[in-house]
Amino acid sequence: MFIAMNRFKVLKDATQEFEQRWLTRESYLHELDGFIEFHMLRGPEREDHVLYSSHTVWASKAQFEAWTRSEQFRTSHTRASTGSNKPLTLGHPEFEGFDVIQTIGLTAKSAE
Repeated sequence: MFIAMNRFKVLKDATQEFEQRWLTRESYLHELDGFIEFHMLRGPEREDHVLYSSHTVWASKAQFEAWTRSEQFRTSHTRASTGSNKPLTLGHPEFEGFDVIQTIGLTAKSAE
């Protein structure tokens, strides 16, 4: 498994617009082989920004990389821009990719 994350430092007065952009966008992730799930996370508030992270889980790093070269990727990122010149973030997102080395999940309890 592979987890891909982008960290965004969103300006405090732009959090609602940033969230609406994500909540109303079309996602094409489900069309790609290996896609498992997506989460948009809102993190701590700092002096000059609020931290957000997009978090996707993929079956493999190769399938994530295929997403980044896909037409769906280009389409979704083109539509992410509203054409507004108002900056929403402090700089570009910071990408972090992780190979999963351990997963612990809930297991169903056996019936007694």
